[in-house]
Amino acid sequence: MGIIRKTQSVALLLDEFNTNSGAISVTTLNKRLNSNLNKSTIYRVLDKLEDDGVLHSFLGDNGIKWYAKCEGCSHDNHKDIHPHFQCVVCGKVDCLNVDIVVPKIPNREINSTEILIKGKCETCLN
Repeated sequence: MGIIRKTQSVALLLDEFNTNSGAISVTTLNKRLNSNLNKSTIYRVLDKLEDDGVLHSFLGDNGIKWYAKCEGCSHDNHKDIHPHFQCVVCGKVDCLNVDIVVPKIPNREINSTEILIKGKCETCLN
């Protein structure tokens, strides 16, 4: 699929990720952008941005989908496989820049993994 042109919808969503350093839940995006974009447009653009390797998604606490900017990914290759951390106090979610080893499983092909680590963030520890 892919983003062919940078429409106003694409620009609005990308601006959210350019002004926020962490991950953003789809619920938050819907609340922030509901006066400019309807929910189906938000989901459609998020899917296209993920297909293009601009964003990646993962499931957070309570099964809520989160999105974050990719680093060095493309349409053909999502290579920023990493765990995510969600604070149990404030709810903040971050991508963790640590290496993980995905085990090889006989007679299986692994296409993706999701690791969510929960605990207290640096702000909530104090």
